[in-house]
Amino acid sequence: MEEKIGIIKDLSIEEREEAFVDIARILEDAASEAFVEGNKNFAALSTNMAEAIRVNADELARDHPQNAERVIHQAAAMIAQFKAMHPYRMVSRAIH
Repeated sequence: MEEKIGIIKDLSIEEREEAFVDIARILEDAASEAFVEGNKNFAALSTNMAEAIRVNADELARDHPQNAERVIHQAAAMIAQFKAMHPYRMVSRAIH
């Protein structure tokens, strides 16, 4: 993902939009893991950010590349924060 952040200005509009969809998917995955682990605040924040990115992906990809880069940096920071708190991926998401 870091390589996409560095070259966001060089990407076409379609490629930028695809990058936003990928980041939204990663945020949603992190949100579901956080919810299962009991971190409901992070889950809600990640879900809301993913939804906002997904809804506005077209506008972000087309209008202002510097704003798109800022959004991607913020999403990457959230993902990095989650990975730092949870270095090992969950094997099962079953809730008992």
